[in-house]
Amino acid sequence: MISAQTFAAVEESIRTVADEEALARFGRLAEGDVDEKKGPLDLVTVADRRVEERLTRTLTRLLPGSAVIGEEAVHADPALLGALLGEDPVWIVDPVDGTSNFVRGDSAFVTQVALAARGELLASWTYRPVEGILATARRGEGAHAGGRPLRAAPGGARDADEVLLVAGARPAHLTADQHRRLYELGAAHGVKPWASGSAGCDYLDVALGRLDAATYAYDNPWDHSAGILLVAEAGGTVLGADGLPFRMAAGPLPFAAARDESAARRVVGLLTA
Repeated sequence: MISAQTFAAVEESIRTVADEEALARFGRLAEGDVDEKKGPLDLVTVADRRVEERLTRTLTRLLPGSAVIGEEAVHADPALLGALLGEDPVWIVDPVDGTSNFVRGDSAFVTQVALAARGELLASWTYRPVEGILATARRGEGAHAGGRPLRAAPGGARDADEVLLVAGARPAHLTADQHRRLYELGAAHGVKPWASGSAGCDYLDVALGRLDAATYAYDNPWDHSAGILLVAEAGGTVLGADGLPFRMAAGPLPFAAARDESAARRVVGLLTA
């Protein structure tokens, strides 16, 4: 589907565009550079729009016949989501994942891209500009960053009774019962949750071995596609509410991406028991 040369070209394009359009504006946004979409917790900036516009042009040029599902484009035209299950290859783009963080001057934001075909994730790129980390994954070929393989559980998984560090569960994205289970009952189950504000950063931290798990009760493809493949190819596990491997747009919710199967089952079990 994609040659090594094209894969590298995508990586370089993401780094260049994110640096020029997002990193260059980090901490320098003007008053007119930020708008609300559905409310004060759903923001879009000039950087989101510019990154998506430029990557859309570049990615379709690199892979003729492909389509793009970008967060901002889908906001304008939800019918674009139908391309996910079509026959043509699809790029899934989140131009700035963690926009609220970006606006506040918090470095926890990424640009992420995934390539899918017929509903299957084939490749992904996750770039955290402030740290200069660009992690990639190819289906069946592992995950890498900075020329080295990534392992979600370096040196072996932790013991089952150790504290499980879980991110990604923003209260606005959970039901009242799920929020109670994770935040109120979590301590009794050795779970320490917090809301990071960027799913892409969470997945990257799991793949880097810096975080045990991330859990979500929503499945916007731009938020999760790149990270799901990244964690899986780094040797981690992604499970749905039924305890089976999770697939984008197929559910069921909630789901957890974790360093190993044991950690994923602990999180899913806590949310669904």
